[in-house]
Amino acid sequence: MPKIHKLPDHLINQIAAGEVVERPAAALKEMIENSIDAGSTQIDITLTAGGVKQMRIKDNGLGIEQDDLMNALSRHATSKIQSLSDLERVATMGFRGEGLASIASVTRLSLVSKTKDAPHAYKIEAADGVLGEISPAAGDNGTLIEANEIYFNTPARRKFLKSEATEYAHCLNTVERLSLANPHIAFSLTHNGKNILKLPIQSLDERVGEIMGKQFQAASLPVNEHANTLKLNGFIAKPTFDGGKSSEQYCFVNRRFVRDKTLTHAVKQAYRDVLHNQITPSFVLFLTLPVEEVDVNVSPTKTEVRFRNASAIHQFIVHSLHKVLSKTNAGDTASISSPSAVFGEVFKTQGIDNTYKNRPVSYNISAQQGSLKLRERSDILQKYAPFYGNNDAIDDDEASIFRQPENLDFIENQADIPPLGFALAQLHHIYILAQNKNGLVLVDMHAAAERVAYERLKTQKQTGKIPAQALLIPLKFQATNEEIATLIDNGELLLGYGFSLKNQDNEIVIYSIPKDLPHIDGVALVKTLLHEIAEFGSSNEVAALENHILATTACHASARAGKYLTLPEMNALLRQMETIERSNQCNHGRPTWIELGLDDLDKLFLRGK
Repeated sequence: MPKIHKLPDHLINQIAAGEVVERPAAALKEMIENSIDAGSTQIDITLTAGGVKQMRIKDNGLGIEQDDLMNALSRHATSKIQSLSDLERVATMGFRGEGLASIASVTRLSLVSKTKDAPHAYKIEAADGVLGEISPAAGDNGTLIEANEIYFNTPARRKFLKSEATEYAHCLNTVERLSLANPHIAFSLTHNGKNILKLPIQSLDERVGEIMGKQFQAASLPVNEHANTLKLNGFIAKPTFDGGKSSEQYCFVNRRFVRDKTLTHAVKQAYRDVLHNQITPSFVLFLTLPVEEVDVNVSPTKTEVRFRNASAIHQFIVHSLHKVLSKTNAGDTASISSPSAVFGEVFKTQGIDNTYKNRPVSYNISAQQGSLKLRERSDILQKYAPFYGNNDAIDDDEASIFRQPENLDFIENQADIPPLGFALAQLHHIYILAQNKNGLVLVDMHAAAERVAYERLKTQKQTGKIPAQALLIPLKFQATNEEIATLIDNGELLLGYGFSLKNQDNEIVIYSIPKDLPHIDGVALVKTLLHEIAEFGSSNEVAALENHILATTACHASARAGKYLTLPEMNALLRQMETIERSNQCNHGRPTWIELGLDDLDKLFLRGK
């Protein structure tokens, strides 16, 4: 067996570099984080060939003292910590003291730095891990670091690098993440002589718009929640935002970008009943907590963390995002980011600039359908009352909220017009057309009714069992072995949702269904539920299964496409949508309504051009 011997420092640094500097983007991250820790307010990044040939980072931070320059490029030398207790309370981006040493061992590195009290700057160079002499140099306050020809001395490692475009994309992602977490710092990025980013000192909202794009910014919901020592702020996309990508999911813990299963799972849980499970939500979230409650010393890349109380953090995030998403109804926010996003392609085809602001002559807004006769209206309201969970008679005074006014112009205060306005007509028995103070509202009748029913069922379940309606004549159907087995295993669960079911001689008999639902096909609903519960599997968590039962029940209970609705029925649905939580989207994340303002309609018809 060969003799055991100590490795030389140079080889140790190169081995460490394989963990810390896996690609140019990793080296870039280490250098930018040093600039952030130095209190910089301006960081300028220049890349050549995706960072493979050169990375140049200039900041206006505190700078490095002359006698510290040698240590700055030495392994396990740092100004961030001095003891184990410091390591348990790390508040800086860097702290391991191996970033620059690792970079210097696999690149040709030059570091120029000047503190505000120094008469001039000082320079140190390193090649293949060998440090040169410190010498005077010209330079402004702050630090300039250049790393050239990454992995020039380890060709085998260099072969694992991807194309220039790929390495550049990783570098760009790194800059975007760090700039998102530090809107109080100005950033610029140049690649191959081309200016890519130029971000001034901004508010978080402005920085998010620059990095995530204006569409996300317009379609996002602000988050700002506190609980004891925990704080969560940032922005999440509306469930109806269809531009979400997994690459646009940013989680920061104490301003450090991390990839953490606890955080991403919590976000997914919060979106569970407003977003289809195959759609990816976009978000930028910042979790702030005491530094002793999180361990950032998990991996050399510092993108993984461990929480002292992960379950409490998970619960806090789910609760916080649930609170924000519950306000996605017409009374609080628009369903989609902007009507122009819906008709953007139409505008482009017509060569219309979405930003044009010429206005045509003013409109005379008036309803074209008058009120129904009293007797006719009352008959309709009593017929439709069960759909909204109210079996009591509706008198004519209460019916006023469902009535169509003769003329919207005659309403003294336009602010009194509800957000979704008043129904005008039904289009192909699928969509409701309504008029509000801004223009035209289009409502997907089934999707909206499904959300209203679902939220009502959820509220009933949270306060106990869902009330059951006993059937005068029980329903029955011939059951399969799978349906019978599913009923045996889940009969008590279904009873809590208003379904009283029994197995009798290979038939399933339905004795009750949930109360206050429209006239649904009980057999079809029960067969669907049993099939989906069997497919869902008993190994899944109960909460997800219960939400699935409620969603399926609500779907069957909702007004289907093709059902005729009267004006009072349509207005009843609009008023419910304005008060029910999460009514801006159905259970699968599709928008339940959109608004086309007069400006948008003008563009479609080229008015004012």
